[in-house]
Amino acid sequence: MKENKDNETLDYTDLQLLDTLQRDASLSNQTLAERLGLSAPTCLRRVRRLHALGLIERSVTVLQPERAASLLGHGLQALVEITLDRQSAEALDAFEALAVAEDAVQQCWRVSPGPDFMLVLHCWDMPAYLALSQRLFAQHANVRNVKAFFATKRAKFSPHLPLLAAEPDRGDQHTLPR
Repeated sequence: MKENKDNETLDYTDLQLLDTLQRDASLSNQTLAERLGLSAPTCLRRVRRLHALGLIERSVTVLQPERAASLLGHGLQALVEITLDRQSAEALDAFEALAVAEDAVQQCWRVSPGPDFMLVLHCWDMPAYLALSQRLFAQHANVRNVKAFFATKRAKFSPHLPLLAAEPDRGDQHTLPR
């Protein structure tokens, strides 16, 4: 693999590693190496490099909500649009900091056009949602409008980024911006 002093590059094998790890990060290095036709030391070196490049943010366990619900209860999932009264950089940063500090906020997106933020929330029940909405929306003087949509069914959830095109040229190099 070629490396340029000014840029970091990824080849098709790196993309395969990232794709495979996104699907199952619990694979042992030996299994990962076997799946991609690499030696175990080469595989480990490449995975460590991908971590060092900051491409792998973290590895997590994704729970199956229906199975967890039998033990913990279903909870309440909501997608919430937030429009702020003032949209200065400082106001957007302040609301974002408030939202991401809440454990019940699973995702926080700045969006445009339309609302300023989209939040994905998971609360145990309606009283917990109401308490969260008081902290985030009612007590925050800059929130102008809140529109909540309560989930009735999750048809798909995937944090997977599609990295592999239909049939890439195996000689392709992808350069990461600095």
